Amino acid sequence: MKDEIQIPSFQTEDEEAQWWFDNREQTAELLEKVAAEGRTKNLAQIRADRAARGVTPTVSIRIDPADVARAKELAERRGLRYQTYLKMLLHQALEQEGKRLAG
Repeated sequence: MKDEIQIPSFQTEDEEAQWWFDNREQTAELLEKVAAEGRTKNLAQIRADRAARGVTPTVSIRIDPADVARAKELAERRGLRYQTYLKMLLHQALEQEGKRLAG
């Protein structure tokens, strides 16, 4: 067995779920191998690594349910998760506003 698995990019969550289902035995075998070799990290190590990399903070905001439904619909058309789509829209709007105020 190879020492790593190439995980492809997915267009939809359904496609991703199917890939993980189809490759469940291979991924389980690899996990067992790296665990037996002591190459896994515990939760404290993972959190420390994330903190060192400066992982983005979690932010909670209230959004109108109709807007969430619309975001889900539009995100699905692009093959994105709706949270990713909302982050993308927020980033674009902030960039535009920053340019507008600077100009």
